[in-house]
Amino acid sequence: MYFENTGLENIEVDITLLEDIMNKHGLTKEGQWDYERVTYDRKFIVREGTYYLRVFAYAIDGDVDANDATMRVLKPVIGKHYYPHGIEYGEDEHFPDHLLKTGAEILASIKKEISEFEIKA
Repeated sequence: MYFENTGLENIEVDITLLEDIMNKHGLTKEGQWDYERVTYDRKFIVREGTYYLRVFAYAIDGDVDANDATMRVLKPVIGKHYYPHGIEYGEDEHFPDHLLKTGAEILASIKKEISEFEIKA
């Protein structure tokens, strides 16, 4: 399920700033990146199951591996993990309200921090 109107979609940001802010909010890229794309994940294990908040981004300039890229952030998503099949993002999935609220708060904090840096820069 996509998070709508977060203000993050299509924002352009330096990869080192994005990495710092994402890590601060518990989203890590682990092995989910290549030279042009990156996925930041935060895992939630709650009573209803295991879920992942995901933020995708791709390089519009530079190289992810060299940490010199300008990234464009895509629409954040939340998905439910089903062992051993993977993560489902479908609208027909049940996403607990408390988890959606937490995800929205995290994304709002990320957007605020990126915006504050842009103002200072």
